Amino acid sequence: MMTQTIMAQEAAEAPSRIREQLAANASRIADIVRLIKQKQPRYVYMVGRGSSDHAGVFAKYLIEIEIGLPVAAAAPSIASVYNKQLDLTGALVLVISQSGRSPDILAQVAMAKAAGALVIALVNDETSPLAEQADQVIPLNVGAEKAVAATKSYLATLSALLQLVAAWSGNNQLQDAVVSLPELLERAIELPAQLTAESLDGVKHLVVLGRGPGYAISREIALKLKEVCGIHAEAFSSAEFLHGPVTLVKDQFAIVDVSVADEANAAHQAQIAEVRSRGARIVHLHHADLLSNPRVLPLALLQRFYLDVEAVARSRGVNPDAPPGLNKVTKTV
Repeated sequence: MMTQTIMAQEAAEAPSRIREQLAANASRIADIVRLIKQKQPRYVYMVGRGSSDHAGVFAKYLIEIEIGLPVAAAAPSIASVYNKQLDLTGALVLVISQSGRSPDILAQVAMAKAAGALVIALVNDETSPLAEQADQVIPLNVGAEKAVAATKSYLATLSALLQLVAAWSGNNQLQDAVVSLPELLERAIELPAQLTAESLDGVKHLVVLGRGPGYAISREIALKLKEVCGIHAEAFSSAEFLHGPVTLVKDQFAIVDVSVADEANAAHQAQIAEVRSRGARIVHLHHADLLSNPRVLPLALLQRFYLDVEAVARSRGVNPDAPPGLNKVTKTV
């Protein structure tokens, strides 16, 4: 039965909002792709904080796999706190923000434009300073998001990135998968719960493991477990976890396995088998039998997770609409 918290309602809105977004942005994306190809950037520079930074990790894998350009992550304080100007000549700067109002993000935009870089903003508030200052804007088009924990806006950020890269790459299969993404997310909502109160009974600390784009959404999953449920969770690439942190694994050490059926899945499953052999307690998150282009499958997994984590929060006596100590808009310098 669907709950009536704002977080659950907004998470369930994602498929319809993304359907509207893809239709509204199609011609704009085509224009932006023409501009990118005209500029011929040498690399991509990602700017974001929190969930937006995690979306940037997804963008890194997506762009490097599908386009073949290197992607670097910004350290926003370089411009705002350390007052340094980077040489971003030849960069495509992708800035991700829901509000478009954080001073450190705006300082990055000013720095990038001073260097002559092409700045494209993915932003939900089209009246924001970020939208005004960027060279081009890709609106998220999800409407107001009232719950503190981002759900529909994060999924819409990933769908916007997918629409951009699908058009940029000319990958027809990926383009078709993006068009059918809303239906995929609707089917994900109907999947049985995977993360449950019982699966996390007594858990105060855990590790989330994924690989490639699955690792990118693992970061978002770990953040939501922290901010919505009050569970200390850290995300690792499953490959990186074996380089030292695996020594933490003892009997019943809790691990959330983020499994995406892409080129890295066989290696990821081998690494999950390794931690299982060390006695780990494993919760599996997956996209079940939903099939599509592997680049869009992480969104199906995340769609189901958002509904699950909301229910887990309530079972722990936490209001998922207003986690303690958090505000919807965070402004940092």
